[in-house]
Amino acid sequence: MSDELKWMIERQIPHLRRYAFALTRDRDMADEIVQDCLERALRKRHLWQRRGSIRSWLFRILYRQSIDHHRKMRTDVVSADTEVIDNAVNQPANQEARVDYLKIAEALEQLPTDQRAVLLLAALEGMPYDEIAEIVGVPVGTVRSRLSRARESLRQFREFTPSAKEPVKLRMVK
Repeated sequence: MSDELKWMIERQIPHLRRYAFALTRDRDMADEIVQDCLERALRKRHLWQRRGSIRSWLFRILYRQSIDHHRKMRTDVVSADTEVIDNAVNQPANQEARVDYLKIAEALEQLPTDQRAVLLLAALEGMPYDEIAEIVGVPVGTVRSRLSRARESLRQFREFTPSAKEPVKLRMVK
């Protein structure tokens, strides 16, 4: 493998980690997905045809890895000590910024996976629509539609979020 390709891939690792963390909200899981992505990219490096962006190619691999990982996780059952769960749930937020972050994270989690993935690529990574379309494998119009629905759902969530501490269901925009 050429040093140039190694350097190009290495430069994308922080971006891949940030996107994986935004998708999963779990650092360990994000690191695992990035690791799987990098392994696959190195194994399949002959498939990258040096046209287009290596960034798009890596994000496409990462996106597919996250979907596969999510499917696998749905079938896994995780047991936890009730004391650990109670301690995690009963810790109140101590800063307004943290509360706002949790509300945004809650709203993002309630978005359908396809809308959340597109929104994060656009908002977090600042990618253009055509690059997002290439990564998630849909037409640009579909990217715009998913992004519009995600943004509208988040606006509605923000408008209708009560000050009570009960969880709020996100009203999906179809």
